[in-house]
Amino acid sequence: MMRHLFFTLFLVFLFTAVQAQYQNISINTLNNPNEPAICINPKNLNEVIAGANIEAVYISQDGGYTWNYNQLTSSFGVWGDPCLVIDTAGDYYFFHLSDPPGPAWVDRIVCQKSTDKGLTWSDGTYLFVNGMKIQDKEWVAVDPTDNSLYACWTQFDEYGSSNPLDSTIILFTKSTDGGLTWASVKRLNKVAGDCLDDDNTVEGAVPAVGPNGEVYVAWAGPAGIVFNRSLDKGETWLSNNIFVDSMPGGWAYMIPGIYRANGMPVTCCDLSNGPYHGTLYINWSDQRNGTDDTDVWLKKSTDGGTTWSDIKRVNDDPPGRQQFFTWMTIDQVSGYLYIVFYDRRNFTTALTDVYLAVSTDGGETFENIKISESPFLPTANIFFGDYTNITAHNHIVRPIWTRLHNGQLSVFTAIIDSLYTGTGESFTSAIPFNLEQNYPNPFSDDTYFSFKIEERSAVTIKVTDAFGRAVAMLFENKMLSPGKHIEHLDARQYQLSPGTYVISMTCNKKSLHRKMLVAE
Repeated sequence: MMRHLFFTLFLVFLFTAVQAQYQNISINTLNNPNEPAICINPKNLNEVIAGANIEAVYISQDGGYTWNYNQLTSSFGVWGDPCLVIDTAGDYYFFHLSDPPGPAWVDRIVCQKSTDKGLTWSDGTYLFVNGMKIQDKEWVAVDPTDNSLYACWTQFDEYGSSNPLDSTIILFTKSTDGGLTWASVKRLNKVAGDCLDDDNTVEGAVPAVGPNGEVYVAWAGPAGIVFNRSLDKGETWLSNNIFVDSMPGGWAYMIPGIYRANGMPVTCCDLSNGPYHGTLYINWSDQRNGTDDTDVWLKKSTDGGTTWSDIKRVNDDPPGRQQFFTWMTIDQVSGYLYIVFYDRRNFTTALTDVYLAVSTDGGETFENIKISESPFLPTANIFFGDYTNITAHNHIVRPIWTRLHNGQLSVFTAIIDSLYTGTGESFTSAIPFNLEQNYPNPFSDDTYFSFKIEERSAVTIKVTDAFGRAVAMLFENKMLSPGKHIEHLDARQYQLSPGTYVISMTCNKKSLHRKMLVAE
């Protein structure tokens, strides 16, 4: 009877491992967070930083399973639009808009820095101030060749003005001393936008760094999506912008149930040593196929942005559904593209899932994977922000998005340490082992988990509590043969009280983690 029960559990476990969604983690719900950003530390994949409007900062030391919450403060004020980067020295940066004392509002972009993994933050420096003009929607990239910081954003003469004499422009600056000082700003766009914060406003400047320190950036506005580049680390730029796409319908559009939506572009460059090294990608969404059929798009360039490919549709569902709020990143180890977006392919209502599109062939084809455990229903009177975000390194992927449940906003991530397609293909060839989610989960007494190793290796498996303290050591440096292994965990044996735990597997100096819940 026991052998039969074990075999049944084994079959259920294998079926669940293939069919289950990736584990979702609620990062925080305090102060109605929205418009989140996230970044993995490439030097330590267990270190992840995230942020959300207006002043929320979240720190994880266990790969995103648990998070510490704090509120950022600065004498320049903190007013949202979080952008998070980690430099080559492992220092954290939190860029945001300002709200300084006095009549000024959003008059500068602020850079706050942490040299102790997010425990404390500097008061901040600012990139540029120009009287009372609005400095908005910044994004920043780190140059791995010399640790420079490159920043782009939009300047409004007067936010919301319909005066044709008021305009928006795209600005650029850089720091070569870890954010202490910032160079004189340069204007990148040739065609100015209006100040209405709509289709004819220039927005969405996301810089990317090339293999030799080139700086690339695209944005959207009255000329569609256009592009500029610098081959000397931001010192000089093209005299004329390069046209990328007409972006039919513009970057601002309506989505049922969403307070405000946009499809502003995101630019990335492949710095990996893979076959697509140096390839540029621009990702955005628009309604060229109709207001009830928003789609996610991609174009790429293999000549530094001089010419651009035909357009690729990223979402692979039939026409007639909404995909929106897209963001893209590149795993600079594998060269894989990861694009996260909200998706309504499974519903005829405003119910919304979160999907991840993965390309392993330089953006030629995409595998779409649902990564949210359950849909949510947004309402148009609750602001979701203007973007989602995603970070990836060495096959560890952490998307981040805003979710609404029972009127409460929260920010979520998904634990994606390995990606499986419907055919069972794994995208984790650089990691020679895999740890599956335990089943059942939650459990009260007994649970089972499996892992697979490609070669004979010393394996350590332990359980830690929510504070990172080891509470159970299943085995340490145990030599195991290649193949799939199934292990049993008895909560009574280790006196695990009800609560949240993390089971960790270490093999060949690399670790994977799975969150598990012991129920009463």
